Amino acid sequence: MAGSVPFYLSEEGDTIDRIVWKHYGRQGAGLVEFVLASNPGLAGIGPFLALGTRVDLPVAAQAKPDESVRLWG
Repeated sequence: MAGSVPFYLSEEGDTIDRIVWKHYGRQGAGLVEFVLASNPGLAGIGPFLALGTRVDLPVAAQAKPDESVRLWG
């Protein structure tokens, strides 16, 4: 269906951090908070999700490349 949000059904022992890493391939930049905000009530479940818990995974902005600083030369 066009415009639908992808989702993930948790496996035994999954955490939001792990799901974010598996889906987006990165953490940080507020991704965990972004996913929690998109799933009201999910944070109240606790650190480990029950088997089959649905987690909506909305489209996130691309990560900015790390800036490097040149100290010499």
